[in-house]
Amino acid sequence: PKGERDFMAGRVKWGVIGVGGIARRRTIPEGLAPASNAELTAVYDIDMDANAQVARQYGAQAASNVEELLAAEVEAVYVATPAHLHYQQVLTCAAVGKHVLCEKPLGLTVAEAETIVAVMKQAGLLLGTAFMMRFLAQHQAARRLIEEGRLGQPVYGRAQLSCWYPPIPGAWRQDLALGGGGSLMDMGGHCIDLLEMFFGPVSKVSCFVSNTVQAFEPEDSAVALLWFASGALGTVDACFSVPDEASKNRLELYGSRGSILAEGTIGQGSQGRMVAYLTEAAAGYNAQQARDAAAGLEIAPEPVNTYRAEIEEFSAAILEHRPCLVTGEDGLRSQKVLAACYESARTGRVCEVC
Repeated sequence: PKGERDFMAGRVKWGVIGVGGIARRRTIPEGLAPASNAELTAVYDIDMDANAQVARQYGAQAASNVEELLAAEVEAVYVATPAHLHYQQVLTCAAVGKHVLCEKPLGLTVAEAETIVAVMKQAGLLLGTAFMMRFLAQHQAARRLIEEGRLGQPVYGRAQLSCWYPPIPGAWRQDLALGGGGSLMDMGGHCIDLLEMFFGPVSKVSCFVSNTVQAFEPEDSAVALLWFASGALGTVDACFSVPDEASKNRLELYGSRGSILAEGTIGQGSQGRMVAYLTEAAAGYNAQQARDAAAGLEIAPEPVNTYRAEIEEFSAAILEHRPCLVTGEDGLRSQKVLAACYESARTGRVCEVC
């Protein structure tokens, strides 16, 4: 029917490079499959069994290599391979005119990320960075409160993301040459990106990394102190050395008029618990420092699946011929902050974000 054809014409055809990890667990079943404006067309993974299984499950073409996938009828490509492959794969997509949503980090270095951003821009193609945690409904609600001035002058933010990640043979995140870093690169990048969404750009950092528990080359524990251009301060702690049930993945945002405190909103789920403790106006000094534990406002908007929101927003940007909300520049920005963090950890100095 004509109406059905018109509806299908409003769906972006997607290819996925790398279906063995986050794509298979989350982005395809929760994002691409249910998206109202996207259609999974072709997939490729070096693991041919996984590739065939995913293709069969979702009715997509199982490509035998990247070139075959790009030759299929795809308009956008989701790159979800190990980090060391992103650079060349994004450039290959750009050469044949495909929009790209790339998992972070965009490349192993700032230079690689700069090249990716420049090449995609010159080609007139959309480049998005898969910071899906920005789309969480509670994070967006907190952002609006801050933009409305309800938090007052931002003072301090903390973002935590940790898990238990013991040595696993062949795990690319545990190989510095393949992942570019450890817990800070893999999980701390999400935390830094969220804090910058709330408080604006980071101008300088101080950072410590350690192999506290796990016996692999990249760090298993990291703490970064952030100085924002606004004058606010922040910390990020990201560890591969804390049991999953022990880490509550806390987000804490403090300002001159209160705080927004959350537990479990940072991660792969669609919600946690977030409470705001806000005052209407600045008060005088209270020597008693009395605290009313019942004064919080629960922030509980309708949950949004972050993977579906990410795919639908990027698809809408293609269909509407507009920039996407989470850009390649955001991914480049993240890598610049991370590079400064690793430089600080290496030298023991405070480092400027270039």
